[in-house]
Parts: sequence; structure tokens; C-alpha cells
Amino acid sequence: MADSGTEKFRKAASTFGLVAPTGRAAASQAPPADEVWQLPGGSARVYYGEGQKGVVRPVVLADGFNLGPSDFDWLWDGLENGRFPFISELRRRGRTLVLIGFDERSESILRNAETVMAATLRTIAEQLDDTRLLVGGFSMGGIVTRYALAKMELRRMDHRVGVYASFDSPHRGAWVPVGLQAFAHYTAPVDDTYLRQISSPASQQMLWRYLDALDGTPKESPLRTEFLEQLGQVGSWPRIPRLIGVSSGRGDGVGNGVRAGAKALSCAGPLCDGTYFLAQSQGDPAEVAVLNGVLGGKHTVTTSGFPELDGAPGGTLESFGIIGDALADVGEGVDLAHRSGCFVPSVSAVAIRDLGRQEDLYVNIDELPPEESELDDFLLSQDNDPHALMTEDIGRWVLDRLPD
Repeated sequence: MADSGTEKFRKAASTFGLVAPTGRAAASQAPPADEVWQLPGGSARVYYGEGQKGVVRPVVLADGFNLGPSDFDWLWDGLENGRFPFISELRRRGRTLVLIGFDERSESILRNAETVMAATLRTIAEQLDDTRLLVGGFSMGGIVTRYALAKMELRRMDHRVGVYASFDSPHRGAWVPVGLQAFAHYTAPVDDTYLRQISSPASQQMLWRYLDALDGTPKESPLRTEFLEQLGQVGSWPRIPRLIGVSSGRGDGVGNGVRAGAKALSCAGPLCDGTYFLAQSQGDPAEVAVLNGVLGGKHTVTTSGFPELDGAPGGTLESFGIIGDALADVGEGVDLAHRSGCFVPSVSAVAIRDLGRQEDLYVNIDELPPEESELDDFLLSQDNDPHALMTEDIGRWVLDRLPD
């Protein structure tokens, strides 16, 4: 094919994103913060509660995963302008909001935990009252804060946290379809944006299974194995605060409607003719993708013995939709049957069971004894919503559990 085809493919590949299309601006700008703190490896934006002139009754929340530095406009927009104005409600109650951002969101969770530790200590130093803190985070941010608080306790550091909260955080791991991980390797020769996201330290630490090469075998990344060992060495969880968490997925075992083995995305050319992605099935082996087109070669991607992860109950990402839209924008014929698939299974977000067995992945959590969870209290959503979406149910549930 002519070079123009390769250039079109490169243009599309430069916008491929794991969480969202790269380069897309937030819908609105965050207002000016009352304070901005520079921290090791990041920064924090501080917003006082209504009627307050300093840090009072603070709520400290950490950003989630993406490539590059935290975008506070995106963070603010998601919390305030989704289905529930969480920030407004928080500040109306006289609470100070401390939003933690990272210089590199895809950096190791272990390293970004140092930013959270510094932000927690700074909050304590600036606080004008003696209310205990709520500290937590969204998606990866919940894992970073979990590790940071546990490490502080191991070091005998007084974090003064009364409640730890995670928002759709992958306590048992996150899921990115193996076919899309293979596609990241396939597209890397023309643009490695997508691969840099999937192969980043934080991504490898969070993903339940990781593909390290186009022709590799999906397995637990050594970086994840090391992280889980480090997490265990600090006690796995902080022990002093009450542990709460929310899932963007359902709790009754009902999946999102993505049928195992169905074509989620297929391409008809001129760039990727013959490329298609199948929703994960339980086959041994199970075909999950065929990659073909302008970059040459035909690659069949398979897994062995995986459960039906794409259709599982849990918070969803537009994993296939982001790729399909980018290709369509440069003229590819695309059939996009399923835009979204499961990213953080419900069982992962509420730290119960595991992802490796079909019966655990689709278990009816609502019927299980709550003590099976490693959290003290948790909330599951009414539907399988977009990952870490701030809904009214979630927002009010968390607000009702703030430290007194």
C-alpha cells in the first residue's frame, strides 16, 4: 500500500488511548484553586469548603491512570459535571477538597505513593481543626493511596486518616483485552503511544494479565508480581482507617451484554482489512483477535483458559470504541458492535473473590456474606456504568461516610 495509507494509520494510532482518546481536552476548566501545593512527583489543588478560609475537615483524593501528568481540568470535570456534583456537595458541607495529581500518572504505583504520603502530611500540617481525614482515590489512585497509607503505618507515621475510600479501584486487577494489547505491539512501529500506556509501570502493576510482545503469552507481569509482594510487605491494607469502596459495576452477577466470542470490532479496509477483535471467551485456546493490514503480516491472537472477562459485571471502558473511532476518522471501514467492555470487574473493585475463575467473576456478590470482602463497607452500582463514573448513588453514599 502507498505511504499515504501508513501516514493515515499513524495519525489514527497517535490518538489511541487506554482510558480516553489522547489529546482530547476536558469539557470545562476547573476553577482556580485556593492553594496549590508542589509535592515530590506531583502537586495538589486545594479547594476550601464553603464559608472556610483554610483547610478544614479535609477530603484527599488521588487521580487515576493515564499517560503523562495529571490534568486537573479532567479530574474536576469528572467529579463535578457527571451525574452528580460531588465537589459542590462536598464543599457545601464545609469540607476542604485536596486533589492529588501526579507528574506522570503511568509511573510506578510505588513511586507515586510517595506523592500521596507527602500530600497527606501537608494536609495534616495545614489543617485548622482536628477532624480525621478521608483519603482515597479513583481507579489507580485508590491503589496508590492504599499502598501509601499502609506504608505510613509500617513506618509509624501518623496519617490521621479515619476513612480510606476507593472508587472503582482494581484491588484484584484490571482487564484490557489481550487482542487490544497485541494491537498496541502491532501499531508500535508507526506510533508507540498506545503501547507506552499499556506497557507503562502502573499499567503492568494493575493489569490482571499482560502481553509483553505481539507473539507473547499473556501472563502476570513481573512488575505486578513485585508490586503485590511490596503491598504484602506493608500489610496489604492500612489498618487504622475504616476501609470503604465503590464499584461502577453491578453486584448481582449480571454482565454488561458483551457476548463471549462475538466480534466487538472489525475492519474492512483500506488500512486494516481483515482485522477484527473478539470478546473474550473461555476457549482453550480462544481466538481473540486477527491483526492484518497496512503494516503487513497477519497475526492471530489467542488466549487459553480465561473467563469471559469482556462481558463481566464491572466498570466499563470504551476500549474498542476508542480504537474504532480513531480508525473511522481516517477513512477505515469499521463495524463497531461493542464500544465498551469490562475494565474493573465488580469483584475486583470490592476486593472479593478473584478474576481467574468464571464462577467467581460472575458471582452474585449481593448474596455473599459481606465479610468475604477485605473492605469494611462497600457499594455496588445499579448498572454496569462507565469506569469510576460519579453517580448520585455513589456520591451520596461516600458523603454519608465522611469522618465526623
